[in-house]
Amino acid sequence: MTASESFSSVPGASKAGIGRVGGIWPGLVLVGVITGAGYSLREMPGLVIFSPMILAVIIGMLFANTVGVAHNAKEGIRFSQKTLLRLAIVLLGFQLTVDQAASIGIGGFGLVALTLAATFLFTLGAARLLGVERRLAQLIAAGTSICGASAIVAANTVTNARDEDVAYAVASITLFGTVAMLAYPLLGAFAGLDQNAFGLWAGASIHEVAQVIGASFQYGPQAGEAGTVAKLTRVALLAPMVFAMGFAARRSGGGETGARAPMPWFVLGFVAVVLWNSFVGIPDALRPYIVFFTTLMLTMGLAAMGLNANVSEIRSRGLRPLLLALSAFVFIAGFSLVLVKLLV
Repeated sequence: MTASESFSSVPGASKAGIGRVGGIWPGLVLVGVITGAGYSLREMPGLVIFSPMILAVIIGMLFANTVGVAHNAKEGIRFSQKTLLRLAIVLLGFQLTVDQAASIGIGGFGLVALTLAATFLFTLGAARLLGVERRLAQLIAAGTSICGASAIVAANTVTNARDEDVAYAVASITLFGTVAMLAYPLLGAFAGLDQNAFGLWAGASIHEVAQVIGASFQYGPQAGEAGTVAKLTRVALLAPMVFAMGFAARRSGGGETGARAPMPWFVLGFVAVVLWNSFVGIPDALRPYIVFFTTLMLTMGLAAMGLNANVSEIRSRGLRPLLLALSAFVFIAGFSLVLVKLLV
């Protein structure tokens, strides 16, 4: 009789309990090692521009497709990919307040919201023309229009895409977000943008929070502040966007899977944390630790996705999804720049 069979014979015990408690540790340790490698690799020359999240998903993919993942690690990987990621998205709310979102004004908020909606719809339309599978297209649309890897993770709770699709979306969003971080300061000067206008443009269109900070502070301190606030306002729109995706999926019966897609109720936790951070607050001494643990859990979740990704499956997607991500990147950059020139 195995240990799990012995346990299941005890009244009130369940195999699920064993799976969720004792069975998560091998996978958690593996995910932790991959995460640590991502943080360490970031300290190497030339890699500081990449977040540990991106490096962890790449290392996880390389490990899974060369060394392989033991069966007893699966439960811990699943726990990291689902539970830790959702908790991290809830904790993202501590990086935003209502006052911050309001500080860019009605015009700035409208610019951010209009850019987000237009980019999301454009990406889905372009995906149909290019023949890109809908779930992968939704992940690319969410990552481009909202906040990169975090939005891809949140959107996947609704789309239920394959891990290979998540990895592909994260990789493509990272590529073009990095290009934007390096190119925007030069383009902003060419377009004659002042610091406030540049910050709003960067915050409304660059993918990851870290990439926005990297680009906007290169342009000046005022640009950095404006870019950060505009980007955090986009992050706040993560909640209504994911709820809208969940509602649409439920209306269509779950899309291609034929199952009813779950509503992402953890997003309510994100909204609740934003409200708490706005009207109650937390001690300033705790804030750096919360930011660190939020990034850590996001990194662990993406490391887990990398460990579940099959490189041959990603390769089989071809170049069309990459072309879609490029098209979405060009659209959000151009569309938001036109709005900035018209409204700011």
